[in-house]
Amino acid sequence: MKLTGNILDIKSKREDRHAGIALSLDKVEYVTYKKDGKYYQPFNLVEDLETPIVITGNCLARKADKHLQEGEYDFVVYDKEGDDYVLNENKLLSVLLVYDEEEQQHILSSVEYTVVVSNEEFKQLKTASHKDRMSNKGKKKR
Repeated sequence: MKLTGNILDIKSKREDRHAGIALSLDKVEYVTYKKDGKYYQPFNLVEDLETPIVITGNCLARKADKHLQEGEYDFVVYDKEGDDYVLNENKLLSVLLVYDEEEQQHILSSVEYTVVVSNEEFKQLKTASHKDRMSNKGKKKR
């Protein structure tokens, strides 16, 4: 994970002027909800990426949530479709920043990028992830 620019400049409305802020992510968490009896239960899959995903600030807007701890920030993610930006309610970015007193600046501590997928997509992702792990095991043994 790597942050370029000040992510705290992003407010509750998406703006093009935040295009200089870039967040490079090396992990994605896929979540699906399956019915277990009478309640839906979340199931997740965390995938390490070989090539990082870069999300720019012009695709983010801060989510107004008063129940977060100090230094925690949630962002909604917009997808760029042509010249328009469309809110993707299935994506969420959570960032934890720690303030360094000596340096007088915020330091990126952790990032969670969550994508909600359908049960079918989740099965496909899990199968592909399992196949990748098995093929990597075979390569390590040689």
